[in-house]
Amino acid sequence: MATGGIRYYMARMNIAEKLIAINVLVFILDGLSVALLGYSVSQWFHLPKDFMDFFGQPWSLVTYSFFHGGLGHVFWNMLMLYFTGRIFLNLFDGQRFINVYFLGVIIGGLVFLLSYNVFPTLLNTNTALIGASAGVTAVLIFICAYIPNQEVRVIFFNVKLWYVGAFFVLVDLIQIPYGGNIGGRLAHLGGAFLGYIYARQLVNGKDIGSGFTKLMDAIAQFFKPKEKKAPLKTVYKKNTQRNSGTDYDKEARQRKIDTILDKISKSGYESLSKEEKDFLFKAGKED
Repeated sequence: MATGGIRYYMARMNIAEKLIAINVLVFILDGLSVALLGYSVSQWFHLPKDFMDFFGQPWSLVTYSFFHGGLGHVFWNMLMLYFTGRIFLNLFDGQRFINVYFLGVIIGGLVFLLSYNVFPTLLNTNTALIGASAGVTAVLIFICAYIPNQEVRVIFFNVKLWYVGAFFVLVDLIQIPYGGNIGGRLAHLGGAFLGYIYARQLVNGKDIGSGFTKLMDAIAQFFKPKEKKAPLKTVYKKNTQRNSGTDYDKEARQRKIDTILDKISKSGYESLSKEEKDFLFKAGKED
C-alpha cells in the first residue's frame, strides 16, 4: 500500500518536483550513512578539482549535483528549483527543462574543472564540487532571458525577471575576489551562461538542447529491455483514421503552443489573453 502510494504521488509530480524529491532523498541517505556506518561513500560522486581524479570517476560531472554540504545548502537550492520550475513548466515541457537543468550542471562542472587547472591560485580553496546550484541557476537565468520583462512578486514588490537574474549573477561575481566557495561561484556562472545562451537561441528558433535530447533517448534505449516481437496483426482502416485524427489534434495543439510562445518572446507574458494563459497552463500540466 505504501509503495503504491509513493508511486502514485511520484507519477503526479512534474519533473522539477521529482528532482527535488531525489535531491532530498540523497541528502537524507548520505546523512544516514555517516550516522550509522561512520563514513560516507559520497566522495565517489563529488566532482574533484583535479583532472586525473576526474578521469577516474567521470560520472561525477553529473552526480555531484545530487549532493549537498548541509541543510541550508539543499534547502535554498530546492526552494529556488521549485519556484523557477513552476514558471518554466508553464512555458515548456519536461524534456526541455531536463535539457536546461542538466546542461547547466555539466557546463558548471566543466567551468569548475577548467578554472582550478588554469588558475593555480584557486587550488587552495574547494577540493571538490557538490550541489545543484549550477543547474538551478541555469533554469533561473533561462526564464529571465526568455521572458525578461515578465514581472514576479518579490516580498512586497513586483520586479522584472531580468532584474532578478542580474542580481544573482552580480552576487556571484562580487563574491569571487573575496574567496570562499570560489569553485561554487564559478559553477553558478557556468550554469548562468548556459541558461542565457539557451534562451536567446531558442528565441531565434534554435534549440541547442536537441542533441542532448537525442543522447538521453539513445542512453534510455540502450538500457531498455528488448521487447519480444508481437505477431503481425491486421490493422483496420477505422483504427487508422482514428489515429490520424489523434495525430492531427496533437499537431494542432503544438502549433497553438508555438504561436503563444512566439507571442511571449515578442511582447512578454502579460500580452497574452486570459484564454491563452489558461491554455498554456493546462498544456504545461498535461506534458
